[in-house]
Formats: sequence, structure tokens, C-alpha cells
Amino acid sequence: MSQTAVSFQRATPQSATGARQAALPQDERPYHHGDLSRALVAAGRRILEAEGPDALSLRAVAREAGVSPAAPYHHFKDKGELLAAVAAEGWNELSAAIAAARAREPDPALAITEIGVAYVVFARRNPALYRIMYRSACDRETMPDHAKGGDSGWAHVAETLVAGGMDPTDVQEMMLTQIASWCTAHGVAEMAGFKEFEPLKDALGGEEAFVRAVLRHVGIMSGRRYAR
Repeated sequence: MSQTAVSFQRATPQSATGARQAALPQDERPYHHGDLSRALVAAGRRILEAEGPDALSLRAVAREAGVSPAAPYHHFKDKGELLAAVAAEGWNELSAAIAAARAREPDPALAITEIGVAYVVFARRNPALYRIMYRSACDRETMPDHAKGGDSGWAHVAETLVAGGMDPTDVQEMMLTQIASWCTAHGVAEMAGFKEFEPLKDALGGEEAFVRAVLRHVGIMSGRRYAR
């Protein structure tokens, strides 16, 4: 299976609001009437990636979006609700990336690795957003619907495992294997940037190749051990 090379290099963030706005395509620039909520979330993401979560506030988002300081309060009661909306967008994008990775690989045993690669690529490209996604979910009794719903990345992992031979009626085993798959990708995402691994990345042909090799060595579906 041929793989498209992926660059994990992030663009250098621009700290000035005006510079960020000027760089946007015309149809993505701040505040189009009737679409303020989307504009505020987009502004929040720009601030998040450029300056970090501590810089994010409703006032800062209003300034970034080019609207009055009171405007965000029509959509978000506080910073927490804004962060939840930003996180929801992140979960949706991660799910889309996982769905695309799964669709590209018909073999479930290989698809589970490609899902992990997609996860790590997303996390490495969107580090601040990735942190906010988990910060918004870790204290909840259940993950948000957009993180575990019908077309979520979590659901795609489960469907891939079943396609590979897992028994969907064995709820505990399914849950443990889903968690193992998710936590493996999460751990690789956390450690993929370690300088110590640079020689191995170079030897394997880059960071994506390194991530893929690590995930394959974990062997969630190695040997089709879940075949019925």
C-alpha cells in the first residue's frame, strides 16, 4: 500500500490579530452575518494555536473575529462553552481523518494501523487543539457524543476490530481492545516528537514511517487473533 508523505511541520504562528486576519482567504475572514458562531470558533482556534489556551477569552475572540466584545455572549455564556465548541470541532475533524484512513485500507489488520497513523498525524499537526479536546473530556463521566457517536473515530475503531474478527457481543473484550488501540495511538502522539527518535525516523524515511512502524509493532490485530 503506497503512503502519502505527511509533513508534521507547523506553520510559524502569527501573534498579531491583524496579520492572522489578513492571511485568511476572503471567505474565511471574520464575521459574516448569520455565521457568527462559526467565525468565533475559527477565531478561537487561531488564537489557540498561535498563543495557547491561556490567551483565549471571549474578549480576545471578539477582537480576533472583528466584532463587538458583547457579541460572543449571544452564543457562549463563558470561556468554558467556547472551549467546548472548539473541542467539538476538533473531535469532528479527528473522526473525519480516521474515517478517511479506514476507507483507504480494506484489510482490517492494516486499517487499524492506518487509523492510528491518522490519529498521530492529527495530534502532531494540531497540538493545542488536541490538548483542549482531551481537557474538555477527561472530567466527564462519558465522552462527548461527537467523540464516541455513530460516525466518530471511536466507532470506526470498533467497526474495524469487528471486521477483523472480534466478537461484538463480547462487550468487555471489545471495550478493552478499543481502549488499547486508542491509548496506543495517544501514547505515540505524545512521544513522537522526542529528539532521541530522530535517527530512527531518518532511517525509516520520516516521521510518518516511524509512527506506522511503531504501531505495527504493537500488533493490536497481529496474527488475526480475533478471527472467529
